[in-house]
Amino acid sequence: MIGSLFAGISGLNANATAMTVIGDNIANVNTVAFKTNRSSFANVLSQSLGGSSGSDIGRGVEFWGTSPLWDQGSLENTGSATDLAINGKGFFIVNDSTGASFYTRAGQFHLDDEGDMVNPDGLIVQGFEIDSSGNLGNLTDVSIPGERISAPSATTELSFDVNLDASSATGDSYATSQTVYDSLGNAIPLTLTFTKQAAAQTWQVAASVASPNGPVTINGSATAALTFDSSGNLTAPASDRTLAITLANGAATPLSITWDLYDASGTSLGDLTGYSSPSATTFQYQDGYASGVLRGISVDEEGVVTAAYSNGQLTPVFQIGLADFASYYGLEKKGKNLYAESTSSGQPMPGVAGNGRMGSITAKAIEMSNVDLAQEFVKMITTQRAFQANSRVITTSDEILSELINIKR
Repeated sequence: MIGSLFAGISGLNANATAMTVIGDNIANVNTVAFKTNRSSFANVLSQSLGGSSGSDIGRGVEFWGTSPLWDQGSLENTGSATDLAINGKGFFIVNDSTGASFYTRAGQFHLDDEGDMVNPDGLIVQGFEIDSSGNLGNLTDVSIPGERISAPSATTELSFDVNLDASSATGDSYATSQTVYDSLGNAIPLTLTFTKQAAAQTWQVAASVASPNGPVTINGSATAALTFDSSGNLTAPASDRTLAITLANGAATPLSITWDLYDASGTSLGDLTGYSSPSATTFQYQDGYASGVLRGISVDEEGVVTAAYSNGQLTPVFQIGLADFASYYGLEKKGKNLYAESTSSGQPMPGVAGNGRMGSITAKAIEMSNVDLAQEFVKMITTQRAFQANSRVITTSDEILSELINIKR
């Protein structure tokens, strides 16, 4: 009967620990990306009375440990561009001040005063830097300082969608303007003036800019002739034109710009037409821009972090790094929603969203806890009853021992 007392005590201890696990799950119902823990029990080493397994008597139960349930949590929209959630497998990689790496699914990130993307404890998110050619570099700190500048880009090509009225009288003119940019990012208003000539469907075009810049040549000449056929299609010149703008503001000079009129096969783009309708400009394009300052960032489902600048440029700067493991159950819990690799988990396999087994990334969202309160309350009831039952084993064994003692009376 003494053995039954200790068996009951083991049951009390095991179920008390299980109740602690349930309490921990319920306490973390609002913890970002928390994974429910499940209790496991094991019978205690048995004692043999005669060598037959059928005669073995158990000595109670022990708490065998916990294992997390790696089910996907629901996603909650937050509206913050730096909040990220992984939809599928993978972990974010974050480094502390010593360079040690940890892994988390809690994507509550923000930019600190130095422009580093960090979690609430200041650990820096890791990502692959993207160069100007779109190639990925090594895994490094994701840092987007606010003083980041988008360098200017000089205009190299432009185009106009212009119709020149075929019914215009000789000497009539039509002007259209477009802003182009030099190597320093200065905005330079460029004006094209089209003048009707005496010959049918023939025009002269001249380009000009405001002083002190100028003059502007078209293929080395002050003007260029334009000719349209009887259907209003451009027939001359037969190739693209080059505008050369002489600059007096310290920028690289001359500013050479290709005026796109034909595609690579030599077919007219149809940008210039000579129809019998009022002269008008319906579209214009140029590829230059001024310098710009950082206005914000965005993250797509592949984890590409794009910087948005005041000059309208969207520049990919990083791709968020993810890590996968052979066994999630072997990860070592470090608290603060962090995990570390162990011999049981295997080494981390870094990559990017959508690559291999990696899931996608949802921006402006966080992964919620996967705790199911209904299940936890049911477990609480069954654990409470198990605890009560084991306490009854102890009290009943005590009563039997009392009866045994009373035999002596």
